[in-house]
Amino acid sequence: MKLKLLIFVMALAAMGPSRDAPPPDADSIASATQEEAQPMSPEEVPGATAPEVERPELQILDASEAEPGAFMWEMRPVIVFADTPGDPAFREQMRMLEAGADALIERDVVVITDADPAANSAWRRQLHPRGFSLVIMDKDGQVKQRKPFPWDVREIGRAIDRFPLRRQEIGRAGVLQR
Repeated sequence: MKLKLLIFVMALAAMGPSRDAPPPDADSIASATQEEAQPMSPEEVPGATAPEVERPELQILDASEAEPGAFMWEMRPVIVFADTPGDPAFREQMRMLEAGADALIERDVVVITDADPAANSAWRRQLHPRGFSLVIMDKDGQVKQRKPFPWDVREIGRAIDRFPLRRQEIGRAGVLQR
């Protein structure tokens, strides 16, 4: 029913003004096209500055700062384990995560780092990693992926996009945009 109404309204709008309306005068058409043809950017306006858009930052937390249940239904934890912060795989993974921060922020990711096995964090007790390990969890707290080597942000994003909860989010976003 809504679709029929929408089609009717669009067809009505496409028809333009009614036949009884007087035609627009030439002066108003010329001034309107000149205003549309030359919009001024913020750089062109004297004394104006471009508005700064505040971008959210990727949250990178140490395992001792966060508990596993703290992100339930809010964020997707991506946990990076290593035996030492100097581990080349750990350093490479962190570099890739920081470089692709925008894609991770879009997917509600929080990065948890644990490079101290002696601390025996709650994350280590729950996930039991050996050496370097990348663990991707969903918002429901379930482990969805485990990798023993660094993974590119593009691959992480694709994996997250296949999660059922992420598919629901994408579906809801598509409905809200229409």
